[in-house]
Amino acid sequence: MVQKTVFGRMDDGREVEAYTLANGAGMQVRITTYGGALMQIIVPDREGKPADVICGYDSLEDYRRADGYQGALIGRWGNRIAGARFSLDGTEYCVGANENGKNLLHGGFHGFNEKLWKAEAGENSLTLHTFSPHGEEGFPGNLAVTVTYTLTEDNRLMLDYRAEVDRKTVINLTNHAYFNLGGYASGPIFDHTLWLDADSYLETDAALIPTGRLVPVEGTPFDFRTPKAIGRDIGADNRDLQYGGGYDHCFNLTGGASDEPILRGELYDPHSGRVMQIFTDRPCIQLYTGNVMTEPVPFKGGYPQQKHHAVCLETQSMPDSMHHPHFTDGTLAPGEVFTSRTVYAFSVR
Repeated sequence: MVQKTVFGRMDDGREVEAYTLANGAGMQVRITTYGGALMQIIVPDREGKPADVICGYDSLEDYRRADGYQGALIGRWGNRIAGARFSLDGTEYCVGANENGKNLLHGGFHGFNEKLWKAEAGENSLTLHTFSPHGEEGFPGNLAVTVTYTLTEDNRLMLDYRAEVDRKTVINLTNHAYFNLGGYASGPIFDHTLWLDADSYLETDAALIPTGRLVPVEGTPFDFRTPKAIGRDIGADNRDLQYGGGYDHCFNLTGGASDEPILRGELYDPHSGRVMQIFTDRPCIQLYTGNVMTEPVPFKGGYPQQKHHAVCLETQSMPDSMHHPHFTDGTLAPGEVFTSRTVYAFSVR
């Protein structure tokens, strides 16, 4: 079942919509056409009590004035590009240097998180469309993007991405939902247990730009191959953790990308019993533990933003790959179709 409401209006009068997907198992997902953002994911705990397990805002105005990319679709390039420039087939492109005036982060000054997406509602799905013209934020090519959210009866939220372009470009699409399985207003996520099928991570410099080195997780605070509490090692004496103020790193999934989505991660809240499994065909997951969630704009219901109160698990390819030939390929050429699927599967334990 899909229900549509009006969420607000843009300055030019365009209507911003919100769509609620609901199944018969007590799960609800609310999405807005502004940024294609996930606004709510309501799932029951082990006692059957529902709670909203992602951060977000009450009004369109808050989404527009706040930072943090809460629940938004990210593009054209998720994560960072060093120096906000890159070369592609001998041509240099300068893109939006929206992070400290030096690097690109999550698409530039006006990324996909600020676009008003066109929506088509299905029986249990919402398909969103956007178009990014050649030169937008400095990127080459006219890019058409479609993202479909589908809610199943067994509490799976599927995200299907599709993109085509008329000249060679770079692309790294993801969603930036902040999860707290106890409920977004339930406090720090240190007790959440995390498992990631990742055998290495990308080392960064102090600006969180990859150095090019893939670091094996074995023997480091970045080893989640055996489930452990997120808070166990987050304060360890480790240079990479200190640079990020916690985890803000690209984890490289064992064996790289897959032809079909496979189980790559699991987040578990022992207090509520909620479990979220992550299936993806992407080669990486960016783990971000809300290290700078200190904005004055409050979340839904007036709950204040506080660091380490939520965790992002963004399926993607390697950041800044255009500067590192041994990284995953982030290019898309005419005649090619970029497709990807990520599934967040909810249950209780």
